[in-house]
Amino acid sequence: MAAICVQKAVSLVHRQAVEEPVNPPFPLGQVVATPAALKLVPPDLLQHWLQRHQTGDWGAVCPEDWAANDRDLIEGNRLLSAYLTPDGTKVWIITEWDRSVTTVLLPEEY
Repeated sequence: MAAICVQKAVSLVHRQAVEEPVNPPFPLGQVVATPAALKLVPPDLLQHWLQRHQTGDWGAVCPEDWAANDRDLIEGNRLLSAYLTPDGTKVWIITEWDRSVTTVLLPEEY
């Protein structure tokens, strides 16, 4: 699945530098986003969400998923955050288990 998302995604490396927090718990790797996510989320909001994701603020996930992310951060598994746009549209941010890629996408694109 991740390979499909990465192939359909647009690299953010050339669009805008992703500012990483000082001493983050994990690296984001290459940050990519699907065209639909880029169209929906303004760059400043996306930057804010990436910082939250990288510091362990998993956003609008249920308590069970929050706990699973906290555990998966320690165990080296995939991490998933969910954030809501001002109009209530959910956007996912997924960092792969090896921390090589972080993908921003809409849930229906998974």
